[in-house]
Amino acid sequence: MADRRIGGRGGGHRAARFVRMDAVVVSWSYRPSAPSDASWIAELRAVVMRPDLERLGRFDPVRVRQRFLDAFEPQLTRVIVVEGVDIGTIAVRPAAGAVWIEHFYQAPEWHGRGVGGAVLGATLAEARDDASPAPYRLNVLQGSGARRLYERHGFVVESEDEVDVFMKRVPVS
Repeated sequence: MADRRIGGRGGGHRAARFVRMDAVVVSWSYRPSAPSDASWIAELRAVVMRPDLERLGRFDPVRVRQRFLDAFEPQLTRVIVVEGVDIGTIAVRPAAGAVWIEHFYQAPEWHGRGVGGAVLGATLAEARDDASPAPYRLNVLQGSGARRLYERHGFVVESEDEVDVFMKRVPVS
């Protein structure tokens, strides 16, 4: 069977969703992640984060992968699938007083094509029980273009330091 994942295999797809890209409709879906996905996701993280980490003087090729491997919880992570290929991930982690959006990575060739916005919007819409008043939280690297995506989806800066921007989105009722 051909390898359909960026760095691995695809399969186990959930219901397809669609996003319009320059008059072309692209179908995307989620699939549950598995422990066997860890290595390709760690590699994707390194590729996606490298430009921002280098700009900040923080890129370490071992550390960027190991931080993911140490934190990876397959049961909280979904793989984003487009055209039968696993192109990224997003994780939703409930915590005391918040719901964290984490490990939101997308293969660079899919950046700016609307898939990330569609995935984030769908994830925010279904991430938790509507009765929960807890805000969504996430962090993004200083200067990352991803910050604009999060702001378009209602996230605002809660705090920041020289490396990270911590953002929050209060649930819309």
